[in-house]
Amino acid sequence: MQENLVIVESPAKAKTIEKFLGKEYMVKSSFGHIRDLAKKDLGINLDGTYQPIYEIPADKRKVVDELSRLAKSAKTVWLASDEDREGEAIAWHLAEVLGLPVDRTKRIVFHEITKNAILAAIENPRTVDMNLVNAQQARRVLDRLVGFELSPVLWKKVRPALSAGRVQSVAVRLIVEREREIIGFQSTPFYRVTAQFHTLDDAKSIFRAEVPHKFATKEEAESFLRGCVGATYRIESVEEKPMKRYPAPPFTTSTLQQEAARKFGMSVSQTMSVAQHLYEQGLITYMRTDSVNLSNLAIAKCKEEISAIFGEKYSNPRNYTTKSKGAQEAHEAIRPSYIDRRTIEGTTAEKRLYELIWKRTVASQMVAADIDRTNVAITASTGAQFVATGEMVRFDGFLRLYSESTDDEQTEQGGVLPNMSVGDMVGVEQITATERFTVPPMRYNEALLVKRLEELGIGRPSTYAPTITTIINRGYVEKQSKESRKRTYTQLILKGEKLSEKSLSENYGTEKNRLAPTDVGMIVNDYLEAQFAPILEYHFTADVEKEFDRIAEGDITWSKMIDDFYQPFHEMVERAIGTQADKNNQVRVLGTDPATGFAVKARIGRYGPMVEIEGAAGEKPRFASLKKGQLIEALTLEEALELFALPRNLGKYEGEDVVVGIGKFGAYVRHGKTFASLEKRDDPYTISYDRAVELLDAHFSQVKVASIPLKTFAENPDILIKNGRYGAYIAYKGKNYRLPKGAKPETLTAEDCMKIINSSKK
Repeated sequence: MQENLVIVESPAKAKTIEKFLGKEYMVKSSFGHIRDLAKKDLGINLDGTYQPIYEIPADKRKVVDELSRLAKSAKTVWLASDEDREGEAIAWHLAEVLGLPVDRTKRIVFHEITKNAILAAIENPRTVDMNLVNAQQARRVLDRLVGFELSPVLWKKVRPALSAGRVQSVAVRLIVEREREIIGFQSTPFYRVTAQFHTLDDAKSIFRAEVPHKFATKEEAESFLRGCVGATYRIESVEEKPMKRYPAPPFTTSTLQQEAARKFGMSVSQTMSVAQHLYEQGLITYMRTDSVNLSNLAIAKCKEEISAIFGEKYSNPRNYTTKSKGAQEAHEAIRPSYIDRRTIEGTTAEKRLYELIWKRTVASQMVAADIDRTNVAITASTGAQFVATGEMVRFDGFLRLYSESTDDEQTEQGGVLPNMSVGDMVGVEQITATERFTVPPMRYNEALLVKRLEELGIGRPSTYAPTITTIINRGYVEKQSKESRKRTYTQLILKGEKLSEKSLSENYGTEKNRLAPTDVGMIVNDYLEAQFAPILEYHFTADVEKEFDRIAEGDITWSKMIDDFYQPFHEMVERAIGTQADKNNQVRVLGTDPATGFAVKARIGRYGPMVEIEGAAGEKPRFASLKKGQLIEALTLEEALELFALPRNLGKYEGEDVVVGIGKFGAYVRHGKTFASLEKRDDPYTISYDRAVELLDAHFSQVKVASIPLKTFAENPDILIKNGRYGAYIAYKGKNYRLPKGAKPETLTAEDCMKIINSSKK
């Protein structure tokens, strides 16, 4: 009989824990949840109790059988799943399925996989916390009810095969609202005036100053510059402000996701996957947490490390308090398990993320940086005002180790300014008025969306990554990267008494991995907002999260909370089913085709977003697909008419037309009956004749090479070994035969080939 059986969720975690426990402990993995809501029907009793109907999935039967056998033969079973609600639910399901008494089975939790933490947990076991289990069950049941009832409504009223979820729909709403802000945004030009000054005793001491207000037109900017001709400049005021810049607190789930995205371009799910590996190897504390708190031991170890690397003057032990309520019962921020371990072995992503966590943790315990911020006001003899701003780091403090990135790419900090006093005269090198443009709001990237959801109180650390994955997989949102575009701008330069004008160009509008709604996402969002406005309300969704927290704290019963939500929600569903959806809302009339006089419409068709030009009586309408990245709501009539440029006839090649078009499998170039796919870099609307011929020639060459047999046999000319799309195969009398695994074409004889042919299935 085994003395002790410890059950965790993952094999990697099991492997790490085994190192710290003696031979009398066997550690096994449940591979996550061992049961879930029944897939058939709703999986919930709608008798007022909302009791879930659980089932063990087929792929978990083997694991459950093994754990049942081991649990029966063990003296003590320890349930050691993660310390959050999801982990508590896994522990409860294990107890239920394995026939373990919930009120007596030992439950252990730890937020780091270290020897001390594991042994301390073994010394202080508890039982399964049913309040936490009920909070997890409430979320699962509520989300199943919403998905189960909303999805069929969408099938009937919008289009088939759609689905909806509670938190996911709110996330889509955020992205749709941001997109509409961008669509409605009109960029307006303005002029920013800057000057290059220098002190009179040093012509090389050049510094930059700016006019505090903007100029709406070129004429205004030019008038201002002309007014500066012959002016003298005097220092009106010098304001030196000593400032302290404090380090950011240690990482929570959300801030780790944001910083990993900003510094490394990692997606939210990538960050969580790498962090999970680090945690399971015992390298960092638990990665799903809202807490910024550090243990006393971690703070003391940080002090030792900082003193050893930088000296004692850089150390400033402090603890941060967690602002968010219901911090998923986690006790600490994400930090290295061993502070004195500065580097680790592992993949590049693991090393980078670990180093980021280590630096952020240690920096949080360092002295604030001392910065002198200087503001200098300069007045022209004409009355014009300029302001120069500069910063000087007097003591680097935590900045010596780590500086937090920012989402605002426009942030500009002044350089170091020369010594100046009030009343000093300064010389001017030149004054420049540069045309700038107002910029639309930024689309969310994954990390910014997480930040916004967290600010609104929607979701919890365990839900951010799956929420984003779900809305992308459902086709409501897509990640977009946009190439920069070119635009010209004007610059006016006053040097001495000479005013000149330049026309310059710049790139703008670059985007990388930004979240944009699809047409389907916008239509679904609009329908849900029209019929289920309370469910998509940000405050309502946040209040539901607070209710889950109250269940976790034992303040309310979960079935009552579900009932309070479900009854009014179900009435909304019934009302929506009885209300006729306005299909006209899904069709956008863009205008009239000047060539035919018929209406041009945009809508979602069977194969996706499309535009249509109506036909005359008895004539079929013409259709064209939208380009990638185009939205029905933002499409103009001109853009729509351009889409009908396909198929394009580029001319003749070897007596046949070369035609470019878009088909079911993407963009193509056709020559007679031969089709060649366009590459990603080729635009079917602009591809040249020469490039199309190049693609056709490459295709012909491939076909030619593929048609040459790898091997022939003089004794039996009917047998050919050919190279196909999926490797070598035998061609014999009009039929093809697959080679057995491991067979080498060059070593096969005619006799071998006949054996393969005769033994092959018909």
